[in-house]
Amino acid sequence: MKNYQSFTDIESDLKRLDLERKIAFEEMKLLKTEFKEDLKPSNWINTLLNVAGKYGLYMVMKRFLK
Repeated sequence: MKNYQSFTDIESDLKRLDLERKIAFEEMKLLKTEFKEDLKPSNWINTLLNVAGKYGLYMVMKRFLK
């Protein structure tokens, strides 16, 4: 436990903690927005196209090397 020497020390710590809480809350809101964006079907389609493209390239290279 921290021992305070004056009320100004207490007030400055309270202000700092309040700001840290507000920053953490804003970071949570940002994560929520990013999570919503990741769940959109357009992102799923983009991911599937990337995977299909890599798999198709793998199959083409496999045929050429045989």
